Amino acid sequence: MKATLTTTNLQTGERWQETLLDIGPVNRMKQVSIYANVRGQQFHGFGGAFTQAAAYCWQQLRPDRRQALLDCYFGPDGLGYTLGRAHIGSCDFALGNYACQAGPEDEGFDTSMDDRDIIPMILAAQETAGAPIGLLLSPWSPPAFMKTNGDMNHGGSLKPEYRARWAGCMAKYAAHYRANHCDVRLMSVQNEPAAVQTWDSCIYSAQEEGEFAAGYLAPALAQAGCGDVKILAWDHNKDSLPRRAAGTMAVPGAEQAVSGFAIHWYSGDHFDAVRLTKSRWPDKELWFSEGCVEYSRFDGMTPLEKAEMYAHDIIGNLNAGISGSIDWNLLLDAKGGPNHVGNFCEAPVMLNEDSSDFAIQTEYYYIGQFSRFIRPGAVRLGVSSWNTDLEATAFENPDGSYVVVVLNRTDRALPMSVTPDRQEGYSFELAPHSIATLQSTAHLA
Repeated sequence: MKATLTTTNLQTGERWQETLLDIGPVNRMKQVSIYANVRGQQFHGFGGAFTQAAAYCWQQLRPDRRQALLDCYFGPDGLGYTLGRAHIGSCDFALGNYACQAGPEDEGFDTSMDDRDIIPMILAAQETAGAPIGLLLSPWSPPAFMKTNGDMNHGGSLKPEYRARWAGCMAKYAAHYRANHCDVRLMSVQNEPAAVQTWDSCIYSAQEEGEFAAGYLAPALAQAGCGDVKILAWDHNKDSLPRRAAGTMAVPGAEQAVSGFAIHWYSGDHFDAVRLTKSRWPDKELWFSEGCVEYSRFDGMTPLEKAEMYAHDIIGNLNAGISGSIDWNLLLDAKGGPNHVGNFCEAPVMLNEDSSDFAIQTEYYYIGQFSRFIRPGAVRLGVSSWNTDLEATAFENPDGSYVVVVLNRTDRALPMSVTPDRQEGYSFELAPHSIATLQSTAHLA
């Protein structure tokens, strides 16, 4: 039996170099062991966010470069993305604040920004992929008149008297996207419901999220013909996930209305928080819905450090039980925007200074070590490593092949034998500061 080893080593410039390995005797003291009888969550895929900023940047490119950008993410030789996220109303990575309704007397439903910018990019991505892109829709703020502070920015809360109306608007978004051939599968109650931001934001307690999901959003989605859209709560940092999940699930009806929880990475690893939540509510799906290199927090990081941060977080999240992983903006300009409050960030692909072309960033290649090989429908397998410096995750794909991703963030080479059984395995050495994916067509016993 043979396996394909694909490696990214940013120090040497080698990327996606493929080598065939023969199975043979293993070094018992240097094992990465795969346990086929220990099976975890089913995985739905990887993706990125179709923000207005990303769509605006994409539209600045020449038609041939627009297609090249889509090929990078959704084409057969790209990252193989199958998921996406879009915002309901404006977010910080929009050209300004906008909402579906302007005031209490406005009975219309304005989706002009979505129709002009976001939906065309999604449809082009689907054409490139040759398949629907599964979407998560998330609101950053209700319209200003529905909130206690009368402002889409700076926090505030949804006024109780507008709960039904706002839920109806959210359901209309799902129906509108579906009517325009976009595959909406998930919807979160609120992006970052515990954060008062200078940009679009709105505060919900854990109880309020449960009440809104069970009493308003689930019925509104059903009435709009979108009852199969799964509702996610939290959509914020991992550290508070177990507490927030407990508060939301304690609300009568929330257990039935809420299908799972979404998480971000901005408060650190907290993989145990994800693992504890999955253990407490094993029937609920956990989704990584946002993470990026914020210039305000990660200024001075090297390209390699950024790439390794991505890979470390993906491995930790996968092993903790997430069912899907969606990065933040698919594309940004050279400044890290546009962003209507100057909250600039990096994306895996960025425009150059005059917006005539784009450049691929280092994290793109590290994401590809996962997304190109762990396919939708894969099931996580048990894995353990001989050394904590050697980070690893393993999956069995729907075709029966298995994938092992190993990461070395140290300054020294790490030898290993990847063993799918007790007798034989694949032995190789992982160079300092590199990542590798081993894919075997052999079926596990």
